[in-house]
Amino acid sequence: MKALVVTADDFGLSLPVNEAVEEGHRHGILTAASLMVGAPAWTDAVERARALPGLGVGLHVTLVDGRPVLPPDQVPGLVGPDGRFSNDPARFGTQLFFSPELRRQATAEIKAQFDRFRATGLPLDHVNGHQHFHMHPVAVNAIAEIAPAFGFPPVRVPVEPFRQSYAAMRDRPLQRLGSWLFYWALTRSMRRKLAAVGLPLNDQVFGVNDSGAMVEVRMLQYLDQVPDGVTELYCHPATQRWQGIDNLPPDYQAIQEFAALVSPVVRAKIEGLRLRPMPFRAAVGSMVALN
Repeated sequence: MKALVVTADDFGLSLPVNEAVEEGHRHGILTAASLMVGAPAWTDAVERARALPGLGVGLHVTLVDGRPVLPPDQVPGLVGPDGRFSNDPARFGTQLFFSPELRRQATAEIKAQFDRFRATGLPLDHVNGHQHFHMHPVAVNAIAEIAPAFGFPPVRVPVEPFRQSYAAMRDRPLQRLGSWLFYWALTRSMRRKLAAVGLPLNDQVFGVNDSGAMVEVRMLQYLDQVPDGVTELYCHPATQRWQGIDNLPPDYQAIQEFAALVSPVVRAKIEGLRLRPMPFRAAVGSMVALN
């Protein structure tokens, strides 16, 4: 059985992102969105989500490239003089791994983000991380400890299967193979730890190797390769570019990704394949019911 989730990350980052999420759900194939509860337009995102009961809204845990929910003086090791998190995930991740104080601050910040999400009153559909930083052992431990009290939300495991990824695109075989090996190795213990506390997981994702470029042609090609199990196809849509430090990377094709979400060609493809995109909880629930 195949279960498909179509997700937009960075919900709350800006009004153009929020507009793309709303329109992508109302008039397209989008079924889930990952909310950054510390981002500039997060309150606007919450208001839109309240009017979209069929949209599965999850928590996009943010410890890099953003701002904390807690006051900066409570997490001084996580932020710079500008009050923002580091933009260097590798360096910060190393520091976090070896520093008990940074681990304490990061866990407190993650808990605060869960609490802010709960305060919205929205059902928690799933959990993932900005720049996949939720794979870090400290974040995994925090999610395993905190998330069960929030209704056991599904957690994204960002492994893109090499065989289907290459079959869809027929390009960059070494990069796609390396990506699969890298994420597979990093998430082995993550899967065990989260499953041990009863948190559901997806089986695979599409979007890792084409982040910011999930345009119509790529989406169509990936849809042909959806395997059995729970597959998440995620993207970073926006209705337009915007100015400011929180803008998406310049190489991201956010407007084209939005166009793919509302494309009648993509919708027809999904219908032809007899796929029915759904929120994350519904997708994992459908697999549990089948088993």
